[in-house]
Amino acid sequence: MTIALTVLAGALLGGFVSGLTGFGTGLVALGLWLHVLDPLLAAPLVAACSVIAQTQALITIRPRFVFSRIWPFLLGGLLGVPAGTLALAHIETETFRVAVGIFLIGYCSFTLLSRRLPVIDVGGRPADGAVGLVGGFLGGAAGLSGALVTVWCGLKGWGKAEQRAVYQPFNLTILTWVLVSYGWNGVLTEEVGRLTLICLPGTLLGVWLGVRAYGRLDDRQFRRIVLWLLLASGGVLTITNLM
Repeated sequence: MTIALTVLAGALLGGFVSGLTGFGTGLVALGLWLHVLDPLLAAPLVAACSVIAQTQALITIRPRFVFSRIWPFLLGGLLGVPAGTLALAHIETETFRVAVGIFLIGYCSFTLLSRRLPVIDVGGRPADGAVGLVGGFLGGAAGLSGALVTVWCGLKGWGKAEQRAVYQPFNLTILTWVLVSYGWNGVLTEEVGRLTLICLPGTLLGVWLGVRAYGRLDDRQFRRIVLWLLLASGGVLTITNLM
């Protein structure tokens, strides 16, 4: 019963953050789940709950999809995932994650301390595709697909709906690929399925509450919450991989 309640609480919190910002399910949920679950169970559970949360949030908030804006990121991401997966045999994953964590800490700290949030919109679709490619590579190599694309969307100075309309479909696409990969490799066991069913009501309720809170944020508040969450993600990546 204690394990079930802890798993459900993690799903609720993770769903809320995902509904509020469009990402962050694993960052929040793992803080509770790893106290009661083996990492081999927690990883596919994060992927499953993230896909559920992302799908529900996209349907609920009905963001302003512009396919001409999204497709370079998606194309780059889908090409980058296999390259990242192949690179796994040749890189030190922990060091790689620490480097990404330090980048996130530095970027988010500088941006949050700045009086004006920076806006950089250069390169057009080739730059967007390159960012998606690196994001897909990071996803395949270290499970960090969403961080760079989320940062890039923020740098473009887009409003909250425009940002989410890009990085949420990107994250959902990459996470679905990850989930398919887990299934192909036999990671999606019966126990993972049972835990996913326990998480389902918490995830759905959390996303619903998060989407309601999201509607009360203006663009500046949304950007700052995303930056704080990315900063926390960078801190967790750095600390856990250095220990």
